Amino acid sequence: MKSLVKLPPTQGIAAMQSINVVVINRWFMSVFFGTAIICLVLAILSVFRWQTPGAGYRLIGSLLYLLGTILVTIVCNVPLNDSLVGSTAASANAAQAWAHYVTTWTAWNHLRTIAALAAAAAFYCGVLSGCVAGGGKIFVRKPRTRSS
Repeated sequence: MKSLVKLPPTQGIAAMQSINVVVINRWFMSVFFGTAIICLVLAILSVFRWQTPGAGYRLIGSLLYLLGTILVTIVCNVPLNDSLVGSTAASANAAQAWAHYVTTWTAWNHLRTIAALAAAAAFYCGVLSGCVAGGGKIFVRKPRTRSS
């Protein structure tokens, strides 16, 4: 966004409009919403397996990602992007609209970034909790017993 702000408003708006079109592709959407689906499943499993080591961290990480990244994107950033679609880069109020867009979009994007980093940290703590509880091993298998 710092680079786009340095452009004249007409060019910044045109560039952001292009970015908002190009980013909607199957690869981005698969990663973005695929992670959300995994977090939703992980949150549910964490509640049902609360007694397992790291369940609290997994739940917190999942909620941080779902609320701080996905929900903020859908409720805040996407409407801003949609409002930019209707903006004419050459309109009289383009500079004012662009300044508002950049300031607001960047603030929400910072929140998304912080939420994603906090979610990653929580997931990392969850993995470490499992390692410590498993004697330093991530995957601990029970020894097989032979039946007669």
